[in-house]
Amino acid sequence: MKISIISVGKLKEKYLKQGIEEYIKRMGPYAKVDIQEVSDEKAPENLSEAQMEEVKQKEGERILSKIGADTYVITLEIEGKMITSEKLAEQLDQLATYGNSKIAFVIGGSLGISEDVQKRSDFALSFSKMTFPHQMMRLMLLEQVYRAFRIMRGEPYHK
Repeated sequence: MKISIISVGKLKEKYLKQGIEEYIKRMGPYAKVDIQEVSDEKAPENLSEAQMEEVKQKEGERILSKIGADTYVITLEIEGKMITSEKLAEQLDQLATYGNSKIAFVIGGSLGISEDVQKRSDFALSFSKMTFPHQMMRLMLLEQVYRAFRIMRGEPYHK
């Protein structure tokens, strides 16, 4: 299985980079993982609704350019579906069983993801109704994907 994490913006925090590297290493026996960063759109602090949509649209175009036609897309969205770690494991297992070996998780920028990216999504996943820094979501997502593979294989994991 090939897992891509497509994320808006550069990761600068050393502690997050270290955590991400650790989980990518742990994922080695289960799946090939790659992280693709797309640049975030520079924008002033106070944006109108139209300007916000324009920023999301430009970032969305960059995201979509990284997604292949044969890729199953899971977007991280506040309004997505909240599921358990076990349910994520079950879903990834079913995808692999039915030939979806390429999965892309999409983490939008600080304003979220564009409507076009939402339309391309096969599943909208929510970690919480709370807002998290999109840079931190990479680490949280990788931990959950790693946990899902451990669950699928019947290997121990912390509850």
